Amino acid sequence: MKLVIGLGNIGNEYENTRHNVGFMAIDNYLGNVSFKEKNSAMYYETNINGEKVIFIKPTTYMNNSGMAVRKYVDYYKIDISDILVIYDDMDYEVGTFKIKKNGSSAGHNGIKSIIENLGTMDFKRIRIGISKSDNDTISYVLGKFSVSEMDSIKGVLSVINYVLDDYFKIDFEKLMSKYN
Repeated sequence: MKLVIGLGNIGNEYENTRHNVGFMAIDNYLGNVSFKEKNSAMYYETNINGEKVIFIKPTTYMNNSGMAVRKYVDYYKIDISDILVIYDDMDYEVGTFKIKKNGSSAGHNGIKSIIENLGTMDFKRIRIGISKSDNDTISYVLGKFSVSEMDSIKGVLSVINYVLDDYFKIDFEKLMSKYN
């Protein structure tokens, strides 16, 4: 069983904001499916290549994402090696991404919360670039993408669909080699 987590904030005011690119990636991959709500997250269960996969979008807001992740890990007894987190990253330009198998939070509060709640940094990630800003970080990440940025995001999300397809088929090291 795999758990795929898209990070973001719930509520219409956060739609299409930089901090919600994890939610956007999950929605883009799954298309028009009906999420249910349980354990502090919106979730969708499916089978991919004969394996149960749970996609979640925590409803705890970004800074407490780890609480929802912990609930799913405990309830479904998911191994840390079967977790993939998709989130925004200011260290990469808009329209780019990086696949990693572990690491620190690098200042990302959602990842920090997951690390604290799981007690490990050893979970897989897809970091989607949102670029840096000279402005206030909070205002920037909660701000909406410009038209040109949104075009770049749509482009990278279409590539992320291929990444996710391959994630369910090939070894993670091969996945990183293929896309990084």
